[in-house]
Amino acid sequence: MAQAASKTCEICMSAPGSQYCLDCEQYYCENCKLLHKRQKSSTYHQFQHASGLIPEGKSRCGQHKEEFTLMCNTCNVPVCTSCVAGKHNGHKFSKMVDAIAQLRGENETLIHDKTNEANQNITKIEDNLKSFDNDVESVIKAITDQGNMIKSMVDKSVAQMIALVKEQSKKEKDKLTKSLSATKSTLVAGQNLDKRRRDLDKTRPDENMVLQMKKMKEDINKLRIDSLPQFPKISFQSKAVTGNDIRHLLGSYTLSGCSPVKEKEYPQQGWLYRCPICWKEHIQAKMIP
Repeated sequence: MAQAASKTCEICMSAPGSQYCLDCEQYYCENCKLLHKRQKSSTYHQFQHASGLIPEGKSRCGQHKEEFTLMCNTCNVPVCTSCVAGKHNGHKFSKMVDAIAQLRGENETLIHDKTNEANQNITKIEDNLKSFDNDVESVIKAITDQGNMIKSMVDKSVAQMIALVKEQSKKEKDKLTKSLSATKSTLVAGQNLDKRRRDLDKTRPDENMVLQMKKMKEDINKLRIDSLPQFPKISFQSKAVTGNDIRHLLGSYTLSGCSPVKEKEYPQQGWLYRCPICWKEHIQAKMIP
């Protein structure tokens, strides 16, 4: 392989040899390169800019001091022509320029495949992020709607229970009010009879007084004192409600396909990963280089 230092065109011997023909292993200037490419026999020769060549000190065989011109495909190392008959005897070989061209093509293909895969993954991730954001918004709206519906049902049930309490309590109060009114009337009648009794005691005791007292006794016996009614009582037995009860009413959501989070490194075992949703843990062994 040629040197990377400044070279002179090996054809015209005057202009700088800025281009290197990988097939002829010669330096060319720009003009001589054009002429070389026009020749039928060298139309498809490959060129490389001289600045990209490996320095000569790094491209010679350390044992034979010859330039590396071949690649040993068996050992995957560059070799000189003397190495072929030496320790690499019987191995498979290819020209250095062919190996470089092959590697260049393979690297270009690999880079192209990797960048295409990266671009496709970026598109998929971005699309899934948008889709996931939309799904999150839908879940939040569903939870909110469910909560509002439950609130409305609670408010309706509270109003119905309060209305029923008022209705039933009014009936009981009406009964007590009626009994109270009747008892008050009996009290007033009794008080009036007591006044008549006191006034009668002031009159002359005679036959007429006896008649009036008998009549008063009849009126007293007519006074009716109803027995005391059953006094109603009311109380409220609240039901213990926990946060879990409310969550069960709301329903549940499912988050699947979540990525585990790297939590902790164990020097011997590897990394501890934990799912942020179900908290399931697993240890991934370290990759040994």
